[in-house]
Amino acid sequence: MQFFPDPKTFLSLGSLSIKWYAVIIMIGALLAYMLIVRELKKIGYKSETAEDLFLGCLICGLIGARLWYCAFYNLEYYLSHPLHILYTFEGGLAIQGGLVGGVLFGLVYCRRKKIDFMRMADAILPNVLLAQGIGRWGNFINQEAFGRTVSESFYRYFPDWFANQMVIQGEYREPTFLYESIGDLLGFVLIVFVYDKITQRKRGDRVYAYLLWYGAVRLIVEGLRTDSLMLGQLRMAQVVSVVFILVGLLGMLGVFRRWMPQRKPVILFDLDGTLLNTAPAILASYRMLFKKYRSEEEFTPEIQMEVQGPPLLAMFEKYFPQQDPQQLVREYREHNSAVHAELVKPMEGAKQLVSDLKEQGYKLGIVSTKAREMILLGLKLNEMDSFFDVIVGQDEVKKGKPDPEGILTACRLLKEGHDSVVYVGDSVTDMQAARNAGVFSVAYLYHAQRREAMEKEKPNRMIDQLLQLEDLLKEDLVWTNSMM
Repeated sequence: MQFFPDPKTFLSLGSLSIKWYAVIIMIGALLAYMLIVRELKKIGYKSETAEDLFLGCLICGLIGARLWYCAFYNLEYYLSHPLHILYTFEGGLAIQGGLVGGVLFGLVYCRRKKIDFMRMADAILPNVLLAQGIGRWGNFINQEAFGRTVSESFYRYFPDWFANQMVIQGEYREPTFLYESIGDLLGFVLIVFVYDKITQRKRGDRVYAYLLWYGAVRLIVEGLRTDSLMLGQLRMAQVVSVVFILVGLLGMLGVFRRWMPQRKPVILFDLDGTLLNTAPAILASYRMLFKKYRSEEEFTPEIQMEVQGPPLLAMFEKYFPQQDPQQLVREYREHNSAVHAELVKPMEGAKQLVSDLKEQGYKLGIVSTKAREMILLGLKLNEMDSFFDVIVGQDEVKKGKPDPEGILTACRLLKEGHDSVVYVGDSVTDMQAARNAGVFSVAYLYHAQRREAMEKEKPNRMIDQLLQLEDLLKEDLVWTNSMM
């Protein structure tokens, strides 16, 4: 084994070798992958999704990049020597072909997984600019992507190792690879760290910004190169860049959104304090437990407010640490069931709201910290059980709110992705669950005392009456937490 046996080789293992070209491309890809994982977690996707997309897009991207290069560099030669198509260690990858291959994989993957492609592309493509900017240094190692002949004085401010590497075919060449690398890295910084802060984005805006920026950079730099892939008398990369710029401009102007049909979001609700006023029954059951195991006087107004929303086990662990939690659950539910008919009533406007939404064609569901049996009991007693397409109770998930499992489970049962979902709740944990799932959060301020705490969670919207949700749904919004 020998490291750096020649300027183009990173490692040599007998007859096998790993080229710097491949190492640099993988460094760029892995850095982009780390950023993509972070972005996908923000919008409610697990790292497994990022891994699947990364590997699939990387493999298909490399295939696309190589085939694109072979097709436009010397198609006749590669048709005569098909094995040489596999000689990627010699260089010869076209970034635009790699984009085509990666996008095709992404389209198929998102369709199969019921993921909104543009939302996923918004999270991924700007980070690809980082990989592209780093990957261009592979061209430096392979002495590719160069420009016109220049004098030695052109490199008087460059280090010797750089200038010496730019002696190609016996003459100093302009470092057009460097121009594009700088342009790509600048675009990455502007789109990821600046663009989001100066504009109210909608889905697809990051994709269009990428196409516009990269298209413009490549169009200019390609005109300076002397080793371009050609389509007749046209530089192929410039042809594609013009297409990128046009698509980016039209997208930024909202042309494509006007052509796309508006999709109704899935509407998911919390139950307690959102659809049903279960507070009297909840407090009565907790009061019974406090009276039995502690004292009724200890059930203070502050505790009464706190126990409305969180899972039973979390509250029992906090306030009854010496008792068997499963026994407490059984006692609580027996008491709660007995008082349901008398104490549980619909929240103001709840029945009319879900009836209207169902009539308008929305898919409706409930995600609650109550057990499914108790959810159904409350709904049936108030003749509301027929409105919902899915119900997910605490006993049907491993992790309760604020974990997003309940929301994501409801979407899966509906055979829907979570890229267009509204979650309505009245507690801090509801808003946290919505944010963790990456869905649009609506805080219902039934409890005025919770306003300050709810505002700290920064829900997408806050409403004082449930029927206000109907007006909100008429707005032209992207129904996700981050607007992506």
